[in-house]
Amino acid sequence: MALRSTESPGSRTQPDTTLDFSVHGLPSAEALRAASGQRTRLGRLKMLGVLAVCAAPVVASYLSYYVFRPQGRVNHGEFIQPPRSMPAQGALGLTLPNGQRLPAEALKGQWLLVAVGGGACDALCERHLYWQRQLRETLGKDKDRLDRVWLVNDAAPVRAALWPGLQQAWVLRASPSALSGWLQPAPGHDLAEHLYLVDPRGDWMMRFPADADPNRIKKDLARLMKANESWDKAGR
Repeated sequence: MALRSTESPGSRTQPDTTLDFSVHGLPSAEALRAASGQRTRLGRLKMLGVLAVCAAPVVASYLSYYVFRPQGRVNHGEFIQPPRSMPAQGALGLTLPNGQRLPAEALKGQWLLVAVGGGACDALCERHLYWQRQLRETLGKDKDRLDRVWLVNDAAPVRAALWPGLQQAWVLRASPSALSGWLQPAPGHDLAEHLYLVDPRGDWMMRFPADADPNRIKKDLARLMKANESWDKAGR
């Protein structure tokens, strides 16, 4: 609104006023709906973006270890494709040293470095048990994400001299037939010649060579712990 005066100098007459209006068009209902729809789409895109950022570490770690194998990276262990699920319930016939039955599900929730051998434990068996202990310690802060498991596949008693080195390890007797239906050696080798890696879901996913190099096993384990550190936590 503008106010104009026609009063001359010295005049005492009332001012003449004129009202001017500027009229702006209002947006149509269709335009309002379009703008609202655009804001909704932008909000959804932002939400999807946040979810993608949160999920990316988990997806990337599994893709990198289960699907893609970048050129130039050589794993010492052999990936099992597809991973083999642990037999459910009591199929493995697992028993603790005191004879108590242990359901296979009790082992899930942690990475497992598994050795297989008879209770008498020959030189190769002793070497694997030693490597298990040392490899776990090399993981430093991540060592509590990995459990050592010795599956005894016969009825022979475990030698007393072995027990001091088996502290904080699972020592379990298992049915030989059920065990051989889950874990398998490389062609031309025996089950006891390898170390096996089982993921927290209970899936056997890697087998280390019969003539494994412990330093290269260490590198495989370190890479695996690094790839999964954003979602895999210690403890069941």
